[in-house]
Amino acid sequence: MSMQIYEPSNYVSQVSSRVESGNQLVESGNSTNQESSKFELHLICRRLELIHYECEKASTSLKTSVIAVSVDIIHIIGTSNADKPRNKYSFNNLRSTIILNYYFLTKHPAKGIGHTRSRVKRFDRSPWKTNRDWGGPRSGRERGGRGGALLLHQSEGSRKDSNCGNKFTASSALAATTAIPCLRHGKEIHCHIIRMGFESDAVVWSALSDMYAKCGSIDNARHVFDRTLDRDVVSWTAMIGRYFDGGRREEGFELFSDMLRAGVRPNEFTFAGVLDALSELAMEGPGRQVHGHMMRAGYDPHSFSASALVHMYSKCGNIDKARAVFEGMPKTDLVSWTSMVSGYAQNGHPEEAIRYFQLMLQSGTRPDHIAFVGVLSACTHAGLVDKGLEIFHSIKDEHGMEHTADHYACVVDLLSRAGRFEEAEEIMDKMPMKPDKFLWASLLGGCRIHKNVKLGEQAAEALFDIEPENAATYVTLANIYASAGLWDEVEKVRKTMDRRRVVKKPGSSWIEVKRRVHVFLVGDKSHPRTEDIHAQLEKLYKRMKEEGYVPDTEFVLHDVEDEQKEESLGYHSERLAVAFGIIATPQGTPIKVFKNLRICGDCHTAFKFFSRITQRVIIVRDSSRFHHFKEGSCSCGNYW
Repeated sequence: MSMQIYEPSNYVSQVSSRVESGNQLVESGNSTNQESSKFELHLICRRLELIHYECEKASTSLKTSVIAVSVDIIHIIGTSNADKPRNKYSFNNLRSTIILNYYFLTKHPAKGIGHTRSRVKRFDRSPWKTNRDWGGPRSGRERGGRGGALLLHQSEGSRKDSNCGNKFTASSALAATTAIPCLRHGKEIHCHIIRMGFESDAVVWSALSDMYAKCGSIDNARHVFDRTLDRDVVSWTAMIGRYFDGGRREEGFELFSDMLRAGVRPNEFTFAGVLDALSELAMEGPGRQVHGHMMRAGYDPHSFSASALVHMYSKCGNIDKARAVFEGMPKTDLVSWTSMVSGYAQNGHPEEAIRYFQLMLQSGTRPDHIAFVGVLSACTHAGLVDKGLEIFHSIKDEHGMEHTADHYACVVDLLSRAGRFEEAEEIMDKMPMKPDKFLWASLLGGCRIHKNVKLGEQAAEALFDIEPENAATYVTLANIYASAGLWDEVEKVRKTMDRRRVVKKPGSSWIEVKRRVHVFLVGDKSHPRTEDIHAQLEKLYKRMKEEGYVPDTEFVLHDVEDEQKEESLGYHSERLAVAFGIIATPQGTPIKVFKNLRICGDCHTAFKFFSRITQRVIIVRDSSRFHHFKEGSCSCGNYW
């Protein structure tokens, strides 16, 4: 059995004849026919509301046809007998509602911004106003962002008609205030809600809490949540999500714990939200605990919370666990496939990333632009230039998708890392959009690797225009000058930073040991075990030099003696964190350290020695990827 599809152009022609027959039935005087016609016209009107949305980008002639049919319906209703008693399909009530919807929904150029104003005037002249009618002007203003007028009309409604105070009206008014957003208006609506006696209604109370959160007052949102009488899993999940959206993740995690203690069983939305927040912080320990709760709750492996679990493990650098969860899913989706592709790419397994991408295509899953970013990143980090270019061109040629700015940034990163700057510039010249900061940063990074001073200056100047406050651009340019021995230029960069009051973000690294996070800065001596940490480093440095380690002082910007440069390198934050991990964790356990900036080249070399000397797996997550050091080598293959 085939499904009938209503195309706007076809439906308009079909409905015209139905409107005419409806007019004849209305004028026939037969009550049965009239009621049938009223219901028929009511359904037509509801369909036309949808068509008005569908025709936003349609031709002028089609828009005109839709408007004409709408006018015919209004004319039939307007010329009907208005003295008949109101009932479920009364023309009088239906007339008011259709007029309201018509004046808002039509996008006729001649009316322009006056739509909502005209609609409200007709609403004010309507002899009968139902709760649905009262909601209409609010919805119109909600979508048009006219919060002040909305409240004014709401106040009028509350005085004129006791029926206006329903849950739909209150929720619509709150949604409008949220869309603006305007906290003052929201507080006024809160007062109206209390006066109307809706403080015990869970739906309205949830909308009120959402309004406060999106207007920037999460504390008030929490106050409303705490006063909610019947807090179900939906209200708990919404409040937890508000904390995460507001950047207050710790409070979100605490509330999740409170939810469990209260005996409320989380659903897949709750688990997915918490796992996403843990992914952003790469907190595998708490993520494992959430996984345990999911297992005990008997989560559905078909649900999207399973995909969130795969994503969490891959973002935390545990690609083996991510694969185990992925393989246990009865049916994989685009999110889980993309998480595996990106996870392998970020963890230094480009061949596996490409293999999973090919498996995804074979499974019939259509990749989106994020999936292509993942597989292109795999090619970038491994130096697979030809394969990366092949995938880049297939986006348009084979999959019929347009290249995004992210795709161009990836391919420019791919080419510039390989030193193929002419090809990178050629692609930039052919881009349909203006290069963004990510693309210029990719080009600048390639110039740093290959010491391309001229092109590096061009990329840096472009970035200065886009985001002059970003210290990373100045530091990278200074690195390029320093590697070329241009110390006068390095000093100029420093002076420019001082003049523009740009402050370099301090490098920091952290490690979690026994559920406690230990943070280190460069040269840090504030940790309680500083002496033990420094003693461990000295022991490692002695062994390293015996095995042929020579510090690479190129990564120190100061124009000073090599001995001073070597001392500066020896106490970078990531080295302090790794040394602490060695002395604070049992022998044989992996050490996982996180850094807010890109790991320096000499620390990268040092960690290869550390891993071989201590026989420990050392995992370092810097600002761009994971590095897995094991037995003297790194998963990145020294290409990052």
